[in-house]
Amino acid sequence: MSAPRRPTDPSGLERYYVLTGGRSGPGGSAPSLDVATLIVSRAAPGPGMQHEHEEILRRCRDPLSVAELGAHLGLPFNILAVLLSDLLDAGRVEARDPVPAHAAGRGPDLALLEEVLSGLQRL
Repeated sequence: MSAPRRPTDPSGLERYYVLTGGRSGPGGSAPSLDVATLIVSRAAPGPGMQHEHEEILRRCRDPLSVAELGAHLGLPFNILAVLLSDLLDAGRVEARDPVPAHAAGRGPDLALLEEVLSGLQRL
């Protein structure tokens, strides 16, 4: 007779629980994060780091928005915010507010908007 099969969690909630250590929301300096906040690595991944933390540090060598980072990693915003909170508190990443176009002295970048629209249409 075979061993009983452990039911799988199709929602991924078990994985998220493990990734965040059971935390449901960010603490420290992360509550000010939103999807447009830019994240930049301040350190290289170190040995023994959680895989997702390493991946965040690798992908954010150049500024990357929280929304883009979540899409690359396949993580919901609240889970990513908890992971970013860990890295922010450790000083391994920096969070920057995006520079609004009107503050930069110019209008929206039409080429960028067309690329975004084209990408959305391909989905």
